[in-house]
Amino acid sequence: MPGLGGRGLWLGLAVAVAAAAAMAARLMGWWSPRADFRLFIPEELARYRGRPGDPGLYLALLGRVYDVSSGRRHYEPGAHYSGFAGRDASRAFVTGDYSEAGLVDDVSDLSFSEMLTLQNWLSFYEKNYKFKGRVIGRFYGEDGLPTPELTQAEAMMTKGLEANRQELIEKQRFPPCNAEWSFIRGSRFWCSQQSGGVSRDWIGVPRKLFKPGVKPHCVCVRTTGPPSDQLPENPMHRNRGDLDHPNLGEYPGCPPLAITCSVPL
Repeated sequence: MPGLGGRGLWLGLAVAVAAAAAMAARLMGWWSPRADFRLFIPEELARYRGRPGDPGLYLALLGRVYDVSSGRRHYEPGAHYSGFAGRDASRAFVTGDYSEAGLVDDVSDLSFSEMLTLQNWLSFYEKNYKFKGRVIGRFYGEDGLPTPELTQAEAMMTKGLEANRQELIEKQRFPPCNAEWSFIRGSRFWCSQQSGGVSRDWIGVPRKLFKPGVKPHCVCVRTTGPPSDQLPENPMHRNRGDLDHPNLGEYPGCPPLAITCSVPL
């Protein structure tokens, strides 16, 4: 990945926006009406559990029904994920609660990140199994169209994607430091061109990043050029990179421009 100082950060932002837009379009494609599906009532879907005499082996996720016969060893009776067969157990894909109380389709109280996990599962089933139809109930009405609850779930996924995009932008701007700790020497933080798993063309210096509701943590901060949120063509900057960001603080006792900082016990 190229460094994201100056123009690079704007390029990273554009890529993140494009990725979010593509995922939003995919979500809309999943929910939009299709002519090649059938509607199931829950009682009918319950017959598709892969038992002898059953018509098939299906499961549902957010009201979308998939034929998982090709993965029979995972979903057939007695298999680890057999509880998912013949029903919509969307909640359990996130919580891991495989009890009867947990194998339900209520996702109304899941967080943004949990809804993104659910979206990743949707991508998995769309890619690997055949879509067969929709379940009438929480997510689809008798006309096969999305219910308000599905619209809410989609909105949560979209907000989760936006939150991920913002986290990606922040990580490119403020990559996490390398860190080590010992009982004798305490903590040591240092920056490199690969620290935090972010490849870049600058090293940076350690700083504490303060965010509301989050414990301060060490990030690497660019020391030259314009601030990341300022276009490089704008001459009104002090050639200090992001050092003047208001949410940053120096580590006491560490030289301001040192790439390594030790914090004794």
